[in-house]
Amino acid sequence: MHRYHDRFVEREITYDCPDFSQQLVESELLEIVDRYDGVIAGDDEFTAKVIERGKKLRVIAKWGIGMDGIAIDAARERGIEVCNTPDLLSEEVADVAIGYAVMLARELHKIDQAVRAGEWYKPRGISLGGKAIGLIGAGGIGRAVLRRAHTMGMELLASDPAPLPDEFVQQTGVEQVALDNMLERADFIVLTCALTPHNRHMLSTEQFSHVKSGSYLINVARGPLIDEAALIEALNENRFTGAALDVFEEEPLAADHPLRSFDNCIFGSHNSSNTIDAVLRVNEAAIANLFKGLGVNP
Repeated sequence: MHRYHDRFVEREITYDCPDFSQQLVESELLEIVDRYDGVIAGDDEFTAKVIERGKKLRVIAKWGIGMDGIAIDAARERGIEVCNTPDLLSEEVADVAIGYAVMLARELHKIDQAVRAGEWYKPRGISLGGKAIGLIGAGGIGRAVLRRAHTMGMELLASDPAPLPDEFVQQTGVEQVALDNMLERADFIVLTCALTPHNRHMLSTEQFSHVKSGSYLINVARGPLIDEAALIEALNENRFTGAALDVFEEEPLAADHPLRSFDNCIFGSHNSSNTIDAVLRVNEAAIANLFKGLGVNP
């Protein structure tokens, strides 16, 4: 915060930065939330109970896009402004999604492990050109992935309830399809949608029964979109050739989690948006949103 200290002082705003590793859970927030007029929230658990305890709260400025951790209706009932920073992390997350696709297709993670172990592993991978990539969620991140995949010569599929802009469809040739149709056709299934109360476990046993044989699964969105128990079953049944997961139902991933036993999986640490450039960009936007919500000049 030292970079932004003077900006807060100039506006006579005092601040602090609570210690945490991944996120502040409800019980932790209940102990401190009554101190604040405004907060910049990550993936912290701003439940209805926390909102009620925050008697002074006027604004919750989300750092990033997904607001599934915030009880938005409860906040708005109390007149608390809730805002996020859309379209500022799309390119970074898309880079990682495509990076995962390349790693899975060419088994780069396994080659690295083998060479480190003194072996000389030379797997025969698959080419991305001509393969179908299916995006679940075609907002800013999803479209950024599709643009990259288009330049790589991939067939583009997208499943999203909102129609894609005509200009984007014309530029990329993406085909907008129903989810089941996409699962049946895609060689790479990539989740880039928001988590809502309605799509938790949107990929579970039924959906996995439709996936194309030999396909890959990539999640750079939210962990609870996937039923992990069903995914483990699908991996055991070889329904997927591999998976890359940057996010999980419970984070950090437990040391004894069954997913760790699959060597055809790549794991991330909910870090796909984390670049120096992106952090500075979102910091500026989140602070501006906070100041605006507090009624001071950004």
